[in-house]
Amino acid sequence: MKTKSLKGIMLLTAMLVSFFSLAQNRLIVNADQGDIKINKHIYGHFAEHLGRSIYGGIWVGPDSDIPNEDGYRKDVMQALINLEIPNLRWPGGCFADEYHWTDGIGNPADRPKMVNTHWGGVTEDNSFGTHEFMNFAKKIGTEPYITGNVGSGSVEEMSKWIEYINFDGVSPMAELRKRNGQDEPWGIKYWGVGNESWGCGGNMTPEYYANEYRRYATYARNYGGNKLYKIAGGANNWDYNWTEVLMKNIPLWMMDGLSLHYYTIAGSWENKKSATDFDKETYLETLRKAAFIDDLIKRHGTIMDKYDPEKRIGMIIDEWGTWFEVEPGTNPGFLYQQNTMRDAHVAAISLNIFNKNADRVHMANLAQTVNVLQAVILTNETDMILTPTYHVFDLYKPHKDATLISHDLKSEEVSFGKEKMEALNISTSKSADGTVNISIANINPDKKIDLDVVLRGIDAKTVTAEYITAPAINSHNTFENKEVVKKAAFKDFKLNKENLKISVPANAVLMVRVK
Repeated sequence: MKTKSLKGIMLLTAMLVSFFSLAQNRLIVNADQGDIKINKHIYGHFAEHLGRSIYGGIWVGPDSDIPNEDGYRKDVMQALINLEIPNLRWPGGCFADEYHWTDGIGNPADRPKMVNTHWGGVTEDNSFGTHEFMNFAKKIGTEPYITGNVGSGSVEEMSKWIEYINFDGVSPMAELRKRNGQDEPWGIKYWGVGNESWGCGGNMTPEYYANEYRRYATYARNYGGNKLYKIAGGANNWDYNWTEVLMKNIPLWMMDGLSLHYYTIAGSWENKKSATDFDKETYLETLRKAAFIDDLIKRHGTIMDKYDPEKRIGMIIDEWGTWFEVEPGTNPGFLYQQNTMRDAHVAAISLNIFNKNADRVHMANLAQTVNVLQAVILTNETDMILTPTYHVFDLYKPHKDATLISHDLKSEEVSFGKEKMEALNISTSKSADGTVNISIANINPDKKIDLDVVLRGIDAKTVTAEYITAPAINSHNTFENKEVVKKAAFKDFKLNKENLKISVPANAVLMVRVK
């Protein structure tokens, strides 16, 4: 009896292996294999003082005719609440290293104005400062992540800012905070020590910045039971030497994270091409460049592993996203660009890669939240639209704090001109309640793909799914038509015990949940 049973199992296994080796697109999901948690902070965001990101995007002031709550745009605030963003980085970016926090506290009418020399040369009134940012973070239920000024600031200035925010006791900074209306300290955790110190943050060498980091971090004090998570300003793209020098020269006990910045462009840095007018070869070129972040993570991660084999130091990809030419007729310094299904696929591919590398990647921040680069929200004076990228972040919510589980994917390819990629890009995880999450991007704009899925390690009973798609790769939402790209329920699948068949639409991003 046992021999017959064993032969039956072997025959069934052989049949499954044979079937899935013939299938052109197949996915094996191992729901019982995985022990790495996908940190929810991988799904973080970034709001810099740049263009209409803060002023007009998040903040309009309490006297504005635009519906607001204590000066914050109600529509934007509610959209971010719905997105459940885990953290928000502020005030920059390049702006951080020319921002002096004492100019942004106290009575708004008495705050000095400043010129934003990095972004458009506009004059800002500093009405959005520390209190406004911290209160906004509280209202939308997110953790604040502040980048301190190393480029034009001082150790004393940063040290006092942290004391002002975090100290619960009697001190000049704590008393100043109380006089400005905040009795209790905010207890911020995430703190960046400078930004892009190799460029706009001071044009430093890695050796010089490593020494400056050690000096600044020494006086970035912990107060009470609050421990800062200190993030060193890391490399740009493929500057592996920067990572090597910092990992070698900064004691590991002095930092918790090391940042990495990477932007996806079409064409070259000097000619970034249009956000909405592009052909299929340029489309695929952009997605290929987005996927290059996987290679960067591996290469920088290998250097980090040499000094930190236990992976205690998190890789913090706190600036990523697409960077195209600005929309015609807008201020070039405001970096305002439209957001298409191409951006949705960049987001899906990038987030899938971050999930895949969750053992090293502890945080990531999309650049940016409102009205800048690959924004999730675009606003005008009276209205707001959600972009395709917003909907990808909405779809991917189940991955937050889920366990990364292994999978094996066989995908057909899509090609245009000289560019070629796998058509399917996938991430798999398991939520605390046992639900298996499968995010799928079909980057082929012309072909529906029938995907055969084997579910191992789960007794699958139900399947639910949502997706976004659109008629074209450059489809996007406008103030006149806000729902060209929107999230919708997806039903084109069939579950038969451990076998799941999914007809993945062309030019689509899906989240499939199996329970």
